Amino acid sequence: MRAQPIGRLGRVDRRSWLGKVRDAVDSLVKHSPSRFAILIFASLIVLFTVLFSLPIASADRQVTPLHDAVFTAVSVICVTGLATVDMATHWSPFGNTLVFIGVNIGGVGVLTLASILGLVISRRLGLRAKLIAASDSNPSRIHVGPVSERQAIRLGEVGGLLATVAISALVIEVTIAIGMIPSMLAAGYDAWHSFWYSFYYSAMAFTNTGFSPNPGGLEPLVGDYWFQSLLMLGVFLGSLGFPVIFALARAWRHPHRWSVHVKLTLTTTTILFVAGAAMFLLLEYGNPKTYGQLDAGPTVFQSFFMSMMTRSGGFSTIDMHDLNGSSLLVSDMLMFIGGGSASTAGGIKVTTLAVLFLAAFAEARGAPSMEAFGRRIPRDMLRLSVSVVLWGATIVAVSSIAILQITKQPFDYVLFDVISAFATCGLSTGLTAELPPEGVYVMALTMFMGRVGTVTLAAALAASQRRQLFKRPEERPIVG
Repeated sequence: MRAQPIGRLGRVDRRSWLGKVRDAVDSLVKHSPSRFAILIFASLIVLFTVLFSLPIASADRQVTPLHDAVFTAVSVICVTGLATVDMATHWSPFGNTLVFIGVNIGGVGVLTLASILGLVISRRLGLRAKLIAASDSNPSRIHVGPVSERQAIRLGEVGGLLATVAISALVIEVTIAIGMIPSMLAAGYDAWHSFWYSFYYSAMAFTNTGFSPNPGGLEPLVGDYWFQSLLMLGVFLGSLGFPVIFALARAWRHPHRWSVHVKLTLTTTTILFVAGAAMFLLLEYGNPKTYGQLDAGPTVFQSFFMSMMTRSGGFSTIDMHDLNGSSLLVSDMLMFIGGGSASTAGGIKVTTLAVLFLAAFAEARGAPSMEAFGRRIPRDMLRLSVSVVLWGATIVAVSSIAILQITKQPFDYVLFDVISAFATCGLSTGLTAELPPEGVYVMALTMFMGRVGTVTLAAALAASQRRQLFKRPEERPIVG
């Protein structure tokens, strides 16, 4: 009986310790949600680096070199798909399990992930935590807070968004995996490997990662258009973004209720998908190393497959090293654009490109503001879009210069792999696997900055948001 007060005292102390942790997390979230999100992402990378370095994680039970462990951890958590080791043979079952878990964690998204962890620790989703999750669907909230225009996800719907993230990922991955099992069995794999490979490929498709668990990758399945179609479907759904999936799940029968964000994402994605396929068809139909030996039907299909995968999917049925220089440039453009906001895809995002084109169109018409689908788009979205593009271009330029200096490789191959790293695409000309350790670290940093997001990174580095209560005199410089 005398030990009971001690027990109660122990529980009080433990509760107090947890309370201090919760208060510290809440304070960090309140001070800088962007830095909190980056801290969570960086912590995950450190954790997975340690796990990948363990002897149990490698197939030969040897310690994986630090630069390979770091690169793999970043590539997994950032759902990139680039690798410096053979992903199909280097890792043990434990290591492959880490890859599977890591890409699903990373696919949730850096800001949404930080919101979920903040909710678990603080046991409540306060206004600031809601702003973190809401900013994943509307980056302008990072700078100016909630805005009055209709958005794909409103502040009061964050709980539904978080539930949609988990449910949609689970349902989509399981459905696609079940559809892939017959293809794996037909390719000659036994029941266990067919099951494991199907769920692995499904997760890699939805998270837009691009790792392959089987030796040879897609080579045994190059003629299976059903399997490749499922890969394209998974990549497409993952690249739409959770806010779009959330909106479509609620009102898929009523397009007039869709927000401008949803309409811009779907429209721009469709245009890029078709235009990219047309360009690959035009530029590669006569290339004997790629599509030159295929019939008309397979050539068209593979062109659409390549168009989808260069948007951030990371899978390929051909050697990217064999593409014509013009096709490499088209791939660079598609990878740099990427997918939808708050999606598993990378790049500057399709809505960013849409806003830039809407601004150019409005300027050509002499219109006072940007408009789309009967709605006016505020001018600060143009400023944000320009910032995203400039930051992205700067990261790509600096990384390309560093890799060129380190490797002395041709510029088009270096640019391709660097953009693939920044846009977390995963396609490679073979350059990444041959990088020396210093080049590996440069590419790992490029992947991290690309996945975290240029807007989030810039907001995190800013010391604080400054309010200015006056305006300086206006003067127009000469432009163009």
